[in-house]
Amino acid sequence: MVFIIGLLLAIALIILGIVRFKIHPFFVLLFAAILYGFITRMEVSQIIASINDGFGSIMGKIGLIIFFGVVIGEVLEKSGGAMVIATRLIRFIGERSIHLAMLLTGYLLSIPVFVDSAFIIMNSLNKALSHKAKVAYAGTTAALALGLMATHVMVPPTPGPIAAAGILGAELGSVILWGLLISSLALIPCYFFATKVASKIELSMHMEAIEHRGHSPKLSLSLLTIVVPILLIVLKSIFDYPDWSLKKHAVYPVVAFLGSPVIALLVGVLLAMLLPKKLDDKVFSTTGWFGEAVRVAAPIILITGAGGIFGAMLQNSGIADVIVTYFTDIRLGLLIPFLLAACLKTAQGSSTVALITCASIIAPMMSSLGLESPFLKTMTVLAIGAGATVVSHANDSFFWVLTQLTGMNIKQGNQVLTMGTLILGCAAFLLIYCISMLVG
Repeated sequence: MVFIIGLLLAIALIILGIVRFKIHPFFVLLFAAILYGFITRMEVSQIIASINDGFGSIMGKIGLIIFFGVVIGEVLEKSGGAMVIATRLIRFIGERSIHLAMLLTGYLLSIPVFVDSAFIIMNSLNKALSHKAKVAYAGTTAALALGLMATHVMVPPTPGPIAAAGILGAELGSVILWGLLISSLALIPCYFFATKVASKIELSMHMEAIEHRGHSPKLSLSLLTIVVPILLIVLKSIFDYPDWSLKKHAVYPVVAFLGSPVIALLVGVLLAMLLPKKLDDKVFSTTGWFGEAVRVAAPIILITGAGGIFGAMLQNSGIADVIVTYFTDIRLGLLIPFLLAACLKTAQGSSTVALITCASIIAPMMSSLGLESPFLKTMTVLAIGAGATVVSHANDSFFWVLTQLTGMNIKQGNQVLTMGTLILGCAAFLLIYCISMLVG
């Protein structure tokens, strides 16, 4: 039982350190991993090896991928490319379908742009269109927020799902394809929640001017920055599919190179360089857009590295054998990662931290939980993503961004965002579970 007690104490330390004492998640995860190592009586040399190998291994897999993804998002946001995509999509769908427009705009924007930033970009436009279409501002806000959350937790190249996929060894192209399908289907009940429930909440609207930029990049270039990396990764997954024997094709070496996630996202970064009006120190300098990307990416990369340390410590301690011994007859499968991620999300607020921490804890237990096949690894990543949605409340920065920008009070924020993320996360997990039963 010392392994189970050690794990529970480590999780308690993570939650207490982040929530109560406001310690940076990197240090909390690092100290929790070391504490677990000593509790389970690992040798000092093994603890040190777990720290070094756990951090180095995960950084080698996904460190650059996370950084390149953040660079793409920053350039899209700062250049106005994100707003170009949003306004064109809304114009295409039509202002009469404002809820659907907000849902789909949020869904698309949150793939490259962080959820908080994307909401800030879209809020003024959302408010203006709600006023013009004479629909409830709370309803369109719910649609926008839930669209943003869906891809934020389930579709790479958002850093959280990338990190979870790297930690669990899931194929990134598969995560993208299944993540797009499941997250989009999970938004169906969210659409009805936004139009039928959230729209009944009365929210005063103070109109503000929408900022008009002097330069706006072309829609085609803005979309290419997002779409091309995803297509390259997915194309490599198709060529790698065992039953189709496409690896013998003459173009496979090119596809394998361009479709590797780090190169695909580097291509996205190069395409993003076509968006600014001119390439100068405002883009490249340490105080410019690239510098901002470094500041945004660094904490996520460090937290991911600490998650790798935690996972390596668990793996090297032999906890998987204990799980096999005590829980081999209880086939809870995907429910465990979902519930653990939901507990971590609800307790400490950050979806990204919940994704990384949960993936690190689950990684050594995949075989014990019956989740070792490539398909079930993908489903596990998405189950963790679904859990990392449940629920957004007062300890989540996104909750305060949404309530402060829209003028909602805490009760209204709970009615709109907390209830909405509960519906989104549970709907996504139900889909994941049904698909895993049918396909797996």
